[in-house]
Amino acid sequence: MHPVLFRIGRFELHSYGVMLAIAFAVGIWLAARRAPKYGVDRNHIMDLATIIILSAIVGSRAMYVVFHLDEFRGHWADTFNPFQSTGEFGLAGLTFLGGLILALIAAALYVHWKRLPFLRVADVIMPSMALGLFFGRIGCFLNGCCFGVPGKGPFCIVFPPESPAGATFPNVPIYPTQLFSSLGALAIFGLLLLLERRHRFEGFLFYWSLVLYGVGRLLIDFLRYYESAMVALRIGALRMSVNQVLSLGLIIFGATMLWLKGRRHPHAGPEGVRSGSGGR
Repeated sequence: MHPVLFRIGRFELHSYGVMLAIAFAVGIWLAARRAPKYGVDRNHIMDLATIIILSAIVGSRAMYVVFHLDEFRGHWADTFNPFQSTGEFGLAGLTFLGGLILALIAAALYVHWKRLPFLRVADVIMPSMALGLFFGRIGCFLNGCCFGVPGKGPFCIVFPPESPAGATFPNVPIYPTQLFSSLGALAIFGLLLLLERRHRFEGFLFYWSLVLYGVGRLLIDFLRYYESAMVALRIGALRMSVNQVLSLGLIIFGATMLWLKGRRHPHAGPEGVRSGSGGR
């Protein structure tokens, strides 16, 4: 775990920020390359990427703050100010699902304004989001955040005491849920590329992305540590986080749309991908 890659005086280069920058850069590059295959202008993708980056950061931060209000009482300026009252630089505390939801809303508003086909554009960018998440979760691991609960077995790791994970569970092996999430995102990326060969209608990859991400997040979060404020449901010994409830919503919505649209477009084929003329 290496939260800080190097220091020059008071300047620190954080590994999480570097991996996040790589995630956005690779995601934008991939989406721009894929756009012509769907009949989408690369310039729209570049503009949309800027909107997604900003809205993802705002949404991720906002959802974290909502469920950690006590942490910000008396320092509300720390909500979106990178110059924290503690003297640190950056926004420590982000929740991916909050960023995903706000990014989808912002993207929908942009494509509506530009009169672009939302589902077609979504099919372009969803593999990029999965690949970006692969890099982003590696950054979480290097930072020691978004960690799991104590466990046993060869996959469990003891984090350094100065990390968020090590401070919460000092000298205790815990599940590296960051790496599980990273590998899951890479698997989703590969599956989306395979599913693209059977592209049947606009939104095909988008809806599959919601289902696949929702399933992965739902399962991994049973091993992830959450504060009590993030627990939404308790059924006996079973606890479900807010993120798991949202993931269930993504699964249900994505699966329902795949079923409904699949009935209207029963024959699979890649023609819609090449021409950008899939069903609306």
